[in-house]
Amino acid sequence: MKRMYRTAIWFLIWIGAAALLAGCQRTEGEGEKKSIRIGVSLYRGDDTFINNIRGELENCAKEYEQENGVKVTLDIQDAKGSQNTQNNQVERFISLGCDVMCINPVDRTAASAMIDKAMAAEIPVVFFNRQPVEEDMDRWDQIYYVGAVARESAVLQGSIVVEQYQKDPKSLDLNGDGVVSYVLLEGESSHQDSLIRTEWSIRTLKDGGVPIEKITGGIANWERSQASALMEQWLEQYPDTIELVVCNNDDMALGAIDALDRAQVQGINLVGIDATTPGLEAVRAGKLLGTVSSDKEQYAGAIFSIAAAKALGQAAPGELSLEEGKYYWSPQKIVVQP
Repeated sequence: MKRMYRTAIWFLIWIGAAALLAGCQRTEGEGEKKSIRIGVSLYRGDDTFINNIRGELENCAKEYEQENGVKVTLDIQDAKGSQNTQNNQVERFISLGCDVMCINPVDRTAASAMIDKAMAAEIPVVFFNRQPVEEDMDRWDQIYYVGAVARESAVLQGSIVVEQYQKDPKSLDLNGDGVVSYVLLEGESSHQDSLIRTEWSIRTLKDGGVPIEKITGGIANWERSQASALMEQWLEQYPDTIELVVCNNDDMALGAIDALDRAQVQGINLVGIDATTPGLEAVRAGKLLGTVSSDKEQYAGAIFSIAAAKALGQAAPGELSLEEGKYYWSPQKIVVQP
């Protein structure tokens, strides 16, 4: 990637242009400021998807420094699921003189207090992964959001099952009764993405002609361990009944797989969302029918590109084509077993 970047830069210099490439690269007009400080608060550092984004952000910062000669201090903090902790982290970022803050909210409905602090300190904010309510996003022109469209994620997830059913109905209707009996593992009950993913994944199955019947469902809060415990319970309550497990994310799908492995149960299909590293490994191993990928490099690259530009007092990079000047939606795709 670095070689491609250098080649592109020399080409742009040669033709006298100052435009930049997408991702982690520098924006036009930099040069005066030689260092930037970016405060990053994660809702939970042990969330696999968020941890993947963290790693990509760190890569972006290193690459940016090497290519542009601008020192980047990336101060990453883990709120560990506590909104109070995250509020304190925001205050700390402000006291340390951060140029911009990137916040993965613990509670999307509690963003207002953090925005108040950011506005008072005149520090731009890039929210990601958990979208604040529209009223909060509209309060200031220095608020941005990077994420994936939850409805698109769900439709893609549902289409994995639809395509499998169209190809081989018996692979899903394991007992041959003409109905695919499923259980549902959901994220947080109040989380917008969880609600949307659940609604549109199931709607896609129905619209695609898959004859489904819900056995039960439960809240596993995006967590592998909680999903594993629920799946173990369901296997005992509904033996030889479950044929499909629909999961709001990969971590919960992996938890269900853990329970299936312990019970030595095979044949049940599972689908997830996020395409985390262990999720992709499960797909390759044939344990997960499929998942939905948001390009993590582009996702983190968009967060970092906006943050770096705002840290330097510049407009958000035009090549990101932000919706309404504030929203970046990461592209998504299906990943299925080969």
